[in-house]
Parts: sequence; structure tokens; C-alpha cells
Amino acid sequence: MKRIHHAGLALALLLTASAAWAKLPPPPPAAPVDPAAKAAADEKKAAAAAAAKAALAAAEDRAVQNYQANMKKAGKPAAKPIPVAAPAKPAPAKKS
Repeated sequence: MKRIHHAGLALALLLTASAAWAKLPPPPPAAPVDPAAKAAADEKKAAAAAAAKAALAAAEDRAVQNYQANMKKAGKPAAKPIPVAAPAKPAPAKKS
């Protein structure tokens, strides 16, 4: 039984060592990027991000209106939104 375990262990070590010493192939060369295609893709991503932002804002507005309507139906006063001031710009970093 010990011989089988030793043989299995030796085989596992041999396979592990051969896998560790295997040479990986070089990465494929980078494809040239067309500036016009990249600009079009960036513009498309920006448009999609703007549409998603608008959809999120619309959904938030609907949720607030629904909450306020439910509070009004229940006869409870709905909390007024608290205005939040824009954060101040951070001071420029000092150079040593």
C-alpha cells in the first residue's frame, strides 16, 4: 500500500513540476486601433451612460412622488427634501 502511495506522490510531483516549468506562449500582438472607430465607440458609450443616468433620475423622481402620494393618502406629513450644498473644492496640494 505504501508503494502505491509513494508512486502516486511521485507521479503528482512529476506532473506538477512539468506544468510549472512549461513555457507559456507569447501574447498575441495588439490589434491596431482605428481612431475614428474608437471615437465612435467612446461617443456611443457616453450616450448610453447619459441615457442610463436620465433613466435613473426619472426612476428616482417616480419613487419620491409615489412615496409622497402614499404619505398623503395615509394622512402623514411627508418629509421635505433637505437641500445639500455643493462640496467645496479641495485646496491645491503644496509642493515641497
